[in-house]
Amino acid sequence: MLKQRQTFRSLWVALIFFGATSAASAQLEITVSGGQESARPIAVVPFAKPGSIEADVASIIEANLSRTGLFETMSRDSMLERPTDIANFNSSNWRAVRMENVVIGQLKLDPATGNVGARFWLVDTLLNEQLLGFDMPPVPPSQVRYLAHQISDLIFEKLTGIPGAFNTRLAYVAAQGLGFERRFQLIVSDADGYNPRTIATSREPIMSPAWSPDRARLAYVGYERGRSAIYMHELRTGQVKTLVSERGINGSPAWSPDGTKLAVTLSFESNPDIYVIDIATGRRNRLTKHFGIDTEPAWSPDGREIVFTSDRGGNPHIYRVPVSGGEPERLTFQGRQNLRASYSPDGRDLVLINLDSGAYRVATFNLSSKRMNLLTEGRLDESPSFAPNGAVIIYATQRGNSAELGTVSTDGRIKSRLRQTGDVREPAWSPLSP
Repeated sequence: MLKQRQTFRSLWVALIFFGATSAASAQLEITVSGGQESARPIAVVPFAKPGSIEADVASIIEANLSRTGLFETMSRDSMLERPTDIANFNSSNWRAVRMENVVIGQLKLDPATGNVGARFWLVDTLLNEQLLGFDMPPVPPSQVRYLAHQISDLIFEKLTGIPGAFNTRLAYVAAQGLGFERRFQLIVSDADGYNPRTIATSREPIMSPAWSPDRARLAYVGYERGRSAIYMHELRTGQVKTLVSERGINGSPAWSPDGTKLAVTLSFESNPDIYVIDIATGRRNRLTKHFGIDTEPAWSPDGREIVFTSDRGGNPHIYRVPVSGGEPERLTFQGRQNLRASYSPDGRDLVLINLDSGAYRVATFNLSSKRMNLLTEGRLDESPSFAPNGAVIIYATQRGNSAELGTVSTDGRIKSRLRQTGDVREPAWSPLSP
């Protein structure tokens, strides 16, 4: 048992710290593979706009839809016409080039405020029917990208029935340098990698960023003089609060769905166990008590249960326990190890890391059928979690001497790489707008 526990400890540390030599660049570079054979044709016509507006909203919408792998966008060079108003739109011209859906629109500048508004339409050319038509509320020029993401969300949901997640955000950890020059950064960016902002920098590791349900705060693990603590960062004010700093391990923060509690891993009483902390009062409830290692808690969407990783059975596997307390139930048996589980937004599935045949890969686990479905082909994948709309999974994967982020659809068919120079890991996708 001692050897098995040491192996689990070593794995836990290795998945966090292995790593990197070069500096992180400003933003993520995203490429997509798979899915194009069944992608849906769509044209996003350049929006009409005043000359003072530089942002190309249509290009941003086109990039968003293309990255999903569900849509094949039409090149602008292939467009026979470029209407910008529904009154001038002719469906037959687009049906002739086998284009099923077309997006047209225009930007308008309010001279009094300097804000930018948008009007757009989504047309089904086969039915000759307008599917969407919106006047978007004006925004400051600095927020035109967010306006484009909002339009993308509306189009995506109308055509797929799935809420769009283009106007969400990512948090991730980037590392640069070697030895005493090594630095860790906690970065928040748009979901497409633009507008990265460093919110924390340290010479010691930063780990496990977790978004609050209202997207206003990030909890994360930081170190000071080799001692870990769990911090909470208010994104609007920049205020940082230490939530817990006990001796031993302070790790793996996970927000409850209502944002009032954190599930964490603490070891100050004995072995690493799962605790639930009330954020307002600081009151702690110890949820597990075992000689094994219990870590990596994650809440069910209804807030009634927590899944976690434990080696209490000999090797690390996924267990489930009611938040009210009780005997944990082992969920996974396939493979040598299963780690870092979290729930899908609908609560029907888990995403986790499965170790089998010497490879750590992303997999989903259906809670009803108990079926495991491997999604990736990496050798050392880590930190998977569902996007807030449940359509894809984000994770980190080892590539050569560093790590990069990737996404994979829940059926494994569509994959994307979010490359960045340097070492990038520990991704956390924000919830949808509250």
